[in-house]
Amino acid sequence: MSPREHPGMRRFERKTVIITGAGSGIGAATALRFSDEGASVVLAGRTETKLKKIAAQMDDAATLVQVTDVSDHASVEAMVAAAVERFDHLDILVNNAGIAVTGKLQDISVEDWRCVIATDLDGVFYATQASLPHLIATKGCIVNVSSVSGLGGDWNMSPYNAAKGAVTNFTRALAMELGADGVRVNAVNPSLTFTNLTKDIKDDPRLLAEFAARNPLGRGAEPAEIADVIAFLASHDARFVNGVNLPVDGGLSASNGQPRQA
Repeated sequence: MSPREHPGMRRFERKTVIITGAGSGIGAATALRFSDEGASVVLAGRTETKLKKIAAQMDDAATLVQVTDVSDHASVEAMVAAAVERFDHLDILVNNAGIAVTGKLQDISVEDWRCVIATDLDGVFYATQASLPHLIATKGCIVNVSSVSGLGGDWNMSPYNAAKGAVTNFTRALAMELGADGVRVNAVNPSLTFTNLTKDIKDDPRLLAEFAARNPLGRGAEPAEIADVIAFLASHDARFVNGVNLPVDGGLSASNGQPRQA
């Protein structure tokens, strides 16, 4: 079965979903998955050409391309307004947009720190707050794309760890707060996934081998493998799943960190 064949699965007909960071990687794969299952999809991101390339693979009548900078509050509010104007309602929000900066803390500039926090954390807050009245009206749900980096630390990735750790706990807090309104909030926490963000790892055979050696499945993930889990969490199948940060990591987080023994 190809990544875009889901026989008999139309779980999102008459549903509207916003996906941030939809121009590539996990966001693009998620947009295609929701489209395949009948959703009206709002593809949000900073680069129109990338968004249009993904949209060209989807049903034009059920697709909206919305150029959005999630670090800008007004831009995010315009995104939500455009989605509701086009499709009349909103059922699902996928907060996926994210960036990373690497380096030792003493070498991280204030500008780099603010850029990561503004995109990876502030953007989640902005989109969630702007979408909330519409999600309450539809008893909808939110899926945040956090990371295994939001569950534990990495070497030389403190801004990203800080942002994703915050998203992880923001997910828990919102699940508690919004459950009474009928809005579920969950997150996926992927390990190494082959996207533009991780191109340097994929292009480094030594580093890629180290990642593979630490993962029980012996490899990184493809974006579609994360998108499949996002779709599950957003579906009726997960109707009693709330406040979960779900590692989608091939078993990486099952380890206590000690080396492999013969």
